[in-house]
Amino acid sequence: MQIKTKILGLMLCLSYVPTSAASTEQLQAQLDNDLEPLMKKVVEWRHDLHQFPELSNREFKTSKKVEDHLRSLGLKVTTGIAHTGVVAILKGGKPGPLVALRADMDGLPVREMTGLSFASAQTDTYNGQEVGVMHACGHDAHVAILMGVAEFLTSVRDELAGSVMFIFQPAEEGAPVGEEGGAALMLKEGIWKINKPDVIFGLHVTNAPHGIIGYREGPFMAASDAWKFTIKGRQAHGSTPWESIDPIMVAFQIGTNIQTIVSRKLNLTESPAVISVGSIHGGVRSNIIPDVVEMEGTIRTFDPAIREQILIEMRKIAETTAAMAGATVEVLLPNGDNYPVTVNDPDLTQRVLPTLRDIVGKDMVYRSGRSMGAEDFSFFAQQVPGFYFYLGVNKIGADLASTAGNHSPLFIIDDGALPVGVKALAHLTIEYLNGGM
Repeated sequence: MQIKTKILGLMLCLSYVPTSAASTEQLQAQLDNDLEPLMKKVVEWRHDLHQFPELSNREFKTSKKVEDHLRSLGLKVTTGIAHTGVVAILKGGKPGPLVALRADMDGLPVREMTGLSFASAQTDTYNGQEVGVMHACGHDAHVAILMGVAEFLTSVRDELAGSVMFIFQPAEEGAPVGEEGGAALMLKEGIWKINKPDVIFGLHVTNAPHGIIGYREGPFMAASDAWKFTIKGRQAHGSTPWESIDPIMVAFQIGTNIQTIVSRKLNLTESPAVISVGSIHGGVRSNIIPDVVEMEGTIRTFDPAIREQILIEMRKIAETTAAMAGATVEVLLPNGDNYPVTVNDPDLTQRVLPTLRDIVGKDMVYRSGRSMGAEDFSFFAQQVPGFYFYLGVNKIGADLASTAGNHSPLFIIDDGALPVGVKALAHLTIEYLNGGM
């Protein structure tokens, strides 16, 4: 009797596998069949989002557009998370795991120069300055892709063995100074207290060959720390510099000296690091030496020990360089948001690769080098296994050397590459839920 029970159980297990596999294949085939009309909507959504971008923690119209779409699909929607975040949960027709899919919504303080018919002409105030606003990092594509994925998965919900959480996140580019935001704030406000996913997937469009998918297991994108130095000297007329304590000259010296940290103080044989100065502001006239200069920048690292050494050395250099000139310096390290290393779960990475290769072909999925870019997807991936990948969105045959990259006012996305993003996120979700992975 015990033997018969074991054999019957084994037969049931064996009979379950083909059924799940067939169901997965059928759902993927249905997506292929529905893709053309769906992509017309995705492109239309992206163009609208691109034309009307919003800065971090100010994504009010964007989040309303997302909310309206998700509610039209009959999903349970929660809004106002981390200021403007939107979350919806799709419950499948069968019990199973929970997959989270994430898209970031914010634009950048960049004045667009693409000349596109749907180019942004939006302006806003950023750090006290009037700036142009542009989706120069492709978040418009991320939102539109995930809206499309939500529509398709909702149409086949009865065939899904599990649930899907759609996360539309604000402020990936960093909350304004003095505010909290982004993935960290969504988690702090308890986005996963009730429904914690088993895995999370995300993508980022980038300046790479059309439709190509880039990935890396383990540490993929760098930790990021913003910094700010406020140098205080003594104002004087430009004709009598000896009466001043010139904060501009101190800023020059600090900027040069901190570069010796990477070039002379760190052992970079195993782990890279970057220190960059992004802005220097001081003075209002050519013939007045100011009394204050502000300089800001970013630190990128993969190794916590190297990060800590950089923070110590930067503070020491800033303070001693200022003191030698008779100036003082206020050091903010880090200044506002700091992101940890983005890590792709090694086991999950190996499990998803066959699916991605089936979508675009083996030669179109490549193992990327580590990126010094940073992503607050990292906070989500610290909580549950995550997989994050790049999607190349250049025009077919475009020369990489002559195409603008992310954060450029000339960054352009080829809409023809977006179906790969929709298929990738949808297929990964279906495979994970329905046992094909």
